[in-house]
Amino acid sequence: MAGGTLIKGFNRGLGTFCAGMLAFVFAQFALLAGEYERVVIVVSIFIVAFFGSYLKLYPTMAPYEYGYRVFILTYCILIVAGNRTRDYNVAIFTRLALIALGAGISLLINISICPIWAGEDLHRLVVKNFMDLATSLEGCIDGYLNCVEHDEATNNSKYNGYKFVIDSSSREQTLLGFAIWEPPHGRYKMHKNPWKDFVKLSSELRHCAFMVMALHGCIQSKIQAPPEKRKVFQDELKKVGVNAAKVLRELGTKLEKLETLSGHENILKEVHETAQNLQKKIDHKSYLLVNAKSWEIGKPNVINNLLEDPSSDQNMSLSSQSLSETAIDMRSMHANWPQYAKDQLVTKSSTLYKKQNQWPSSFSLIGGDQNVDTNNDAIETYLSASALSLATFASLLIEFVARLQNVVDYFEELSQRAEFKEPISIKS
Repeated sequence: MAGGTLIKGFNRGLGTFCAGMLAFVFAQFALLAGEYERVVIVVSIFIVAFFGSYLKLYPTMAPYEYGYRVFILTYCILIVAGNRTRDYNVAIFTRLALIALGAGISLLINISICPIWAGEDLHRLVVKNFMDLATSLEGCIDGYLNCVEHDEATNNSKYNGYKFVIDSSSREQTLLGFAIWEPPHGRYKMHKNPWKDFVKLSSELRHCAFMVMALHGCIQSKIQAPPEKRKVFQDELKKVGVNAAKVLRELGTKLEKLETLSGHENILKEVHETAQNLQKKIDHKSYLLVNAKSWEIGKPNVINNLLEDPSSDQNMSLSSQSLSETAIDMRSMHANWPQYAKDQLVTKSSTLYKKQNQWPSSFSLIGGDQNVDTNNDAIETYLSASALSLATFASLLIEFVARLQNVVDYFEELSQRAEFKEPISIKS
């Protein structure tokens, strides 16, 4: 790559130049030492290798690590070659001349004749992230609504596109390190080197990829909502996914063409409307997402029990407090318990954790009435959790839409900072 050639060429040139100058100085000392010439050479190699290896360990010197390696290697070659020919000056300047000739040929080929630009690869990678995430989002929603099997959701590539977005961070940083060294070229001449902004935009997109990863986790979870309940929210979920994927693809297309968004139209209008419709549907059909039979609302004896129970005043006072105040009061209540009550609570808790099995347990009705009641409670708990998983999936999708706003905002900042061109429709 052209950027890699430039940054490594700079490191190699700087290391070679410093090594040549230092070799020239120590060569003069070696000639003056007479019969101790080889001692001076060995000591100088040790000193140069020690300080060169030590300095490159500093974090601030990490970009110049290649230069330090070249510096040590070049110094050893120059000083040993001069000692072999008994003419240090000729060996040093001949070696430096050959290195300069090779560097010139390399720069000519990699920049002028056959350049490979890291900035273009970085640009294509970020655009590909938008497209892969859109495909993965649609795949996860379709897979959830179609109740796909766990193995298919794990191995199918259309659900795993978000992984490429998350794993692309290291490659983006590598390409960025090369791209910032490249001169303005091609269609990027008028865009003020937007490489760092490309990486920041991809970082914002990665936050959306984490939400898609969570959606994919809902497909792979053991507790699943029944298909009939998914069908109730099917239209709203699908519309949100289609519109969100449409926004991602449009942003990827605009980024690929280096165009700004249309100023007179809101790209997030449709996806926001569909997300609001989904939230309204959840509000209207919330009884499907929880165990409505156990609601306290509508039970006439709830208020009477609270009034007759002496401890209800304390419970009602706790319910009217903030979360932090409630936590403090609960800690104070626990501190005022008698010691025998604390010991009994600890004993019961340890016994419970020792006896607990894998959940949800098998719903067999073997045993007495007590086992039947226990299994019925387990079934009710499992059904409630399975219905609640649908609410989790919907809330994650709404969160994705909320994070999508940050991506659009940063894309607009990038287009203004890099001076993207206006779409052809606006010009006409």
